This record gives sequence, C-alpha cells and structure tokens, in this order.
Amino acid sequence: MFDNHEISRRNLIMLGNLLTLGSALPVEALAKDSHRTHSEHMQTMNSIPADAPTVGILVYPQMVALDLIGPLTVFKISHFNSQLIWKNTQPLCSDVGLSIVAEKTFAQCQSDFDILFVPGGIMGTIACMRDPQVMDFLYQKGSRAKWVTSVCTGGLVLAAAGLLKGYRATTHWAVADLLPLMGAIHTDQRVVFDGNRITAGGVTAGIDFALELVAKIKGEELAKRVQLVLEYSPVPPFHNGTPQEAGPERTAQMRDSRKSMDLQAKEAALHAANRLGIKSS
Repeated sequence: MFDNHEISRRNLIMLGNLLTLGSALPVEALAKDSHRTHSEHMQTMNSIPADAPTVGILVYPQMVALDLIGPLTVFKISHFNSQLIWKNTQPLCSDVGLSIVAEKTFAQCQSDFDILFVPGGIMGTIACMRDPQVMDFLYQKGSRAKWVTSVCTGGLVLAAAGLLKGYRATTHWAVADLLPLMGAIHTDQRVVFDGNRITAGGVTAGIDFALELVAKIKGEELAKRVQLVLEYSPVPPFHNGTPQEAGPERTAQMRDSRKSMDLQAKEAALHAANRLGIKSS
C-alpha cells in the first residue's frame, strides 16, 4: 500500500477510509447514510469542516511511528485538520523503518494551531531537545496554541522547550524522572491534564490521549464512536505494561538495557534546564 514505506497524512486518510465510512458523522446524519453513493461516502470521509480543530504535529527522525499513527488515526476519523511538520519535507526514518513525510516545513506551516502535538522516540527526542530551531519553533507555536500535547518522550521535548514549567505532566516511565529537571511536576498517570497541557505516557497511551482530547473538544459521543470504530478495548496478554506490573527485577533489567540512551536524555535535560535558567535541586 505504501510507496517506499513512506507515511504521510494522505496515506493515513486511505487507511481511515478502510476503517470506517461515516463513523464521525453527527448522529442525526447516520439514518441517511445507507442512501449515500460510494463517492459521496468518500467525499464525506475526506472532507474537513471549516471549524475543524487544527493540529500541528512535529515529526522528526527516529521518532516512534506508533506514537504518531495512533493519535493521528483518531484525529482523522474525528475530522480534525492535522498537519505533519518538520524542517523539510524529505522522508524521515522512524523507529520501525517506515519513512514519515512532513507536509509543511517550519517556515511554510500556518502561524497558529488549536493543538500542538509532539510524539516521542528517545534518540530523536534527544536530538530535538538539543536543537535550537526545534525548541524555538515549539515555544512559539506552543505559546499560542489552545492545547499543548505530547505522547511518550514527546513530553521531554515540550519540557525542554519551556512549555511544561510548573505543569503536572508525564512521559515514558523510563525517563519520567527527568521532567522535574526542566521544571515540570511529574505525575504518574497514563494521561495527565493540567490546564491546556495534556501529556501521555509511553507509546500506546497515545490512543487514550487522543480519545480524551476528542471528548474534551467535540464531546464524549464522538469519542465513543471513534473508539468503537477502532475496536479499542485492550485486553493485553500479560499484565506487564508498567514498572509496577512488571516488578522490580524485570524493570531493573530494562533500565540496564537502555542505560546509555537514558543517560544521553538526562544530559539533554540538564542542558535544557541550564538554557531555561532552572537550577537543579
């Protein structure tokens, strides 16, 4: 389905059309749905209402593809107006080898978004935290956005940009202790709301985050319909998805296996704290 393994918003629209027809229609319109032609279905699915929330999504090399695809699929079905943004529009290699292509550059994208969203990916995250151009872009967009959001280590990127100072927030469990270094207040929850900041834990929490955001902006009924379309009713084969469930021995083994990456993340967090004028306690 994908040419050269590239993923853009257009590819995800195709996936969304395969998932559902009319799932995000208003309830009163569903009764008429059976009379629509195929082309009318496609037009409805691909249309973006004039008042649709705008979502500016930072994409970057070495990001975790699932951090992006889960929330973006929810936004697409909800008819949000999403845009993938990076410094250029060259293919970006993700963690699983799929290339993700930004639709707009920093210079080309619109000035304001309703929602600023940053997905994660530890090595790409570290590079973003140390990149003045990325930090300036996020700070400028985040200071004007109605919602400032992240999934996984995207929370570290927001914090490094100075957008989480004084806010309760979360990120992937392995690096959550770095948030306070940059002025955030770590809160051990899957999705954390604090004012207009919404941060989510690692990878799979992205779907939870996106559904909660849709419910907040467009109402619970739409969010529930999207959840049903996605058949999102997790029943994991193991209760091992958090350090508490995995236990201290397995968690320690995991921390040891990623020690080098997490040390680099800490160094990037300390660098950001110094830039932001935050003294470590």
